[in-house]
Amino acid sequence: MSLLRQRKPTGTSNATESDPNIYQEDDKKNKAASKDKNPKKQKSWSCIDSCCWLIGWICVTWWFLLFLYNAIPTSFNQYVTEAITGPVPDPPGVKLKKEGLTVKHPVVFVPGIVTGGLELWEGHQCADGLFRKRLWGGTFGEVYKRPLCWVEHMSLDNETGLDPSGIRVRPVSGLVAADYFAPGYFVWAVLIANLANIGYEEKNMYMAAYDWRLSFQNTEVRDQTLSRIKSNIELMVATNGGKKAVIIPHSMGVLYFLHFMKWVEAPAPMGGGGGPDWCAKHIKAVMNIGGPFLGVPKAVAGLFSAEAKDVAVARAITPGFLDHDLFPHQTLQHLMRMTRTWDSTMSMIPKGGDTIWGGLDWSPEECHSPSRKRQIANDTQIANENGSEVVVSQIKHVNYGRVISFGKDVVDAPSSEIERIDFRDAFKGQSVANSTCSEVWTEYHEMGYGGIKAVAEFKAYTAGLIIDLLHFVAPKMMARGDAHFSYGIAENLDNPEYQHYKYWSNPLETTLPTAPDMEIYSLYGVGLPTERAYVYKLTSAECGIPFQIDTSADDEDSCLKDGVYSVDGDETVPVLSAGFMCAKGWRGKTRFNPSGIRTYIREYDHSPPANLLEGRGTLSGNHVDIMGNFALIEDIIRVAAGATGEDLGGNQVYSDIFKWSEKINLQL
Repeated sequence: MSLLRQRKPTGTSNATESDPNIYQEDDKKNKAASKDKNPKKQKSWSCIDSCCWLIGWICVTWWFLLFLYNAIPTSFNQYVTEAITGPVPDPPGVKLKKEGLTVKHPVVFVPGIVTGGLELWEGHQCADGLFRKRLWGGTFGEVYKRPLCWVEHMSLDNETGLDPSGIRVRPVSGLVAADYFAPGYFVWAVLIANLANIGYEEKNMYMAAYDWRLSFQNTEVRDQTLSRIKSNIELMVATNGGKKAVIIPHSMGVLYFLHFMKWVEAPAPMGGGGGPDWCAKHIKAVMNIGGPFLGVPKAVAGLFSAEAKDVAVARAITPGFLDHDLFPHQTLQHLMRMTRTWDSTMSMIPKGGDTIWGGLDWSPEECHSPSRKRQIANDTQIANENGSEVVVSQIKHVNYGRVISFGKDVVDAPSSEIERIDFRDAFKGQSVANSTCSEVWTEYHEMGYGGIKAVAEFKAYTAGLIIDLLHFVAPKMMARGDAHFSYGIAENLDNPEYQHYKYWSNPLETTLPTAPDMEIYSLYGVGLPTERAYVYKLTSAECGIPFQIDTSADDEDSCLKDGVYSVDGDETVPVLSAGFMCAKGWRGKTRFNPSGIRTYIREYDHSPPANLLEGRGTLSGNHVDIMGNFALIEDIIRVAAGATGEDLGGNQVYSDIFKWSEKINLQL
């Protein structure tokens, strides 16, 4: 046996057994051969694999950073920030607490358009499982899961401006209604937290949440919101030792509370029946933040073509995306159909016509120039220095009164050279709708080619003509708007017609309450380019919106960029709209302010965040980010704790609002 075991193999078999590497070579050849025989089994790297790996890498990195963020001490962020920028100042609430300020006057927050949460109480089958879930505010997850269902439930009835059949969407209540618009994106949260630092809590803070889609009077008709605000203010004043309330509206909430002050004193059933001295008894001050008192041109672009500067630029960068990708077809058409049922948007159409906003050949403002020297002016300095300018602007003159122009050549042309064909009696020709229009139907389809052409051939529209234009392109919407809002200037405020609620949110067609001890503030940001006028073009899409902002129109010498003319403001509300009433319309005793309520302008010059760790900035003048501005928060807390406008230092002005106001010939 031992001899058999010692025998060496011979031939090929012997070589194979003696050399194990030969087995490995054979295996490789066999595998290669099998791959050649089965080419379909070869795995090739694709774009999908790259995307999956990229998404996975991003998710893993995000979760790792989130883990570290929750694991590190809470003081670490402050330590890093201070290491980069130096010591961080105390938040206003902490600072003023150290000064000894405490709770005095109850405060009421009035949110603006868009920022208040809305939840579902009743819906159609496509909305199953969403009872009392937020359709607006929060994560907006339902927009992506079922967009057409979301549009259906966020829309109001196009005839009544109220709930469609079988749908009930209602405002979220409490401070959580508008503290954050979306996770991590604050609105009122920073102000609430700073007020809490000096002792405020829910018993002396109230969020006057309402359905911001409805016309102001319809919030009372459907939800009795105005009555609830009245009752809550009365309760807070009574339970705080009779101390009057400080009201803090933001954005469209400014117009809403202006409506409320007339409603609460008007006789029932149209009004709240509080009597002519209700505001004098219950309100210490109204501190309006970013108030569009005279409307915003941005609202015109939204109603006319469902876009503003940001949307227009996005369309230019990615043509077709907004028309096809988010919804099955025609995204902007769906959004237009939805937003034109929101009657509140019509409250922000520019008021005062050509008298306020300028005509074809003039406008009160000048181009926004961030590099222009600014100076702080108090009341006395304004009167003495109003006419002097240290720095002469090199920007060429532009007629911003032409709110909408078709073609850049129309903007630059003298009015005498513009050949215009009146659109108001134009025949609305053959419908543009056909089988390719899917289920989206806007009022532009009913206008037809004849009506669309007539709009473009009129060439230029001032603020006074914008109302006629919107009546022509959106008659159903404006029919509802005419019943709830006004846009003119009253000749005789004693005329009984101005007792109707449609005038109550227009400061040029109503009066402030008789409350000489009350104060009114205009708090707003400046130093940011803000939309003022637009250059439009016709589009060729048969089923699309026929008008678009012409993003190819640019002229740095006249502040024209991407088809939009800009002036000074907070990126949403021009200075003229936010400041004119306190600068001139209500200043002293006027026919709009018969009891001489004291008015103050407090402007906050925009300064961008110094670094990423600063977030949205503590010196921001942006329309929403200003809610985290330390200087604004400090002013509000001081007034809530008992200070007056004089204690704050009177007016704080960086813009030319007083100079522009003097150019406006308004009977006072």
